[in-house]
Amino acid sequence: MIVKSFEGSTLWQILFWRSVFFIIVVLIFLIISYKQNFISAFYKRGPGLIGGIILACGFSGYVFAMYNTTVANTNFIIQTQTLFLAIFGYIFLKEKINLITLTSIVLAISGIILMVGSSLTVGQMSGNIAAFIMPISFATLILIVRKFPSVDMVPLQFIAGVIALIIGYFMSKTIFISLNDIFLGFLAGFFQLGFGFIFITIGARSTPSALVGIIMLSEAVLGPFWAWMFINENPPTSVLIGGLIVIFAVLIQFLSLMKKKSATN
Repeated sequence: MIVKSFEGSTLWQILFWRSVFFIIVVLIFLIISYKQNFISAFYKRGPGLIGGIILACGFSGYVFAMYNTTVANTNFIIQTQTLFLAIFGYIFLKEKINLITLTSIVLAISGIILMVGSSLTVGQMSGNIAAFIMPISFATLILIVRKFPSVDMVPLQFIAGVIALIIGYFMSKTIFISLNDIFLGFLAGFFQLGFGFIFITIGARSTPSALVGIIMLSEAVLGPFWAWMFINENPPTSVLIGGLIVIFAVLIQFLSLMKKKSATN
């Protein structure tokens, strides 16, 4: 809703100002956490550096998607992060994919095909493709956190913010925008993105990756609702049906994991 409410700013200007305030909140958090050892937070961050670069691509893809397709499309596509977690877990962490997970993946793909099938214009299709960068980058971030739980990954978000800021700066003809849009950039970068990713990163250290994805499902429901309520964006029925299929697929995966976990305990 915030991204769609900018007036006159280009997507790259939005990326720049959102990144400015995102960097500020992460920097404050790191200073509070590390105090006099603040600089040491950036030492030996090999996995964090890689994650930061990937996450910066996700930030850029998210803003591009919001500008070139609907809020509903973007939010529903982002929810595939849980399924990407399962696929990447199989590839990189050697976690097995059972029949239920495979069924979930097939269902999600079917829902996505239904969603993007109604968005065949060049602008919306490019936005849909860009939207996939976010769940892929998010899944990668969670996998890195799970692989290296003893390493503080919040600094990687600072790195991601700096890279996204640089991308926004060089892609923009000018970074000067209205005070209204700067305020929206503050809301998006400081509160929505900054606090959100800090809490996700901290919580992911001890929370199963699939459960993290499930908690994020609320975004898929509320995102299109806010867009419909405040900026009068009405997605096609096929998009809503496809999105519900994606959510259903993710819920199947989640319930299967919870059942497996309770049986283990």
